[in-house]
Amino acid sequence: MFDIVLYQPEIPPNTGNLIRLAANTGCRLHLVEPLGFDLSDKQVARAGLDYHDMACVTVHPDWESVQAALPGRNWFALTTKGSRNYATVAFQANDVLLFGPESRGLPPEVLALFDADHRLRLPMLPGSRSMNLSNAVSVVVFEAWRQNGFAGGA
Repeated sequence: MFDIVLYQPEIPPNTGNLIRLAANTGCRLHLVEPLGFDLSDKQVARAGLDYHDMACVTVHPDWESVQAALPGRNWFALTTKGSRNYATVAFQANDVLLFGPESRGLPPEVLALFDADHRLRLPMLPGSRSMNLSNAVSVVVFEAWRQNGFAGGA
């Protein structure tokens, strides 16, 4: 359905939650190293429960590798610095949704690769810094999946 890319994720339970999300929505999850934890971490396993075998998870050694693995696709960077509300996008199957590390977001050199229409944000109240990574990914994935008729879902 969609590809979720986590650029250098730092918090094990967030990644575990997203393994579970990927398994339940048919998304493919890509993790870009360095990771802030080991995938065998108990917190990753606890959050992902028994969904690891049902999810498609690929670890990429660097940013260039994940780009090479998903060529010619429609990429969206989710960022608090985004200029476009995620709900205004007409998502299509096979779109790529890119999220940055929890503590610092996507680096400027990665954001520079995306034009304003492909830099998305989630609305928040003024003064709010950011949302939890696994919550933000879930919001966007379910909106994209809804727009595609919950294809494959029951």
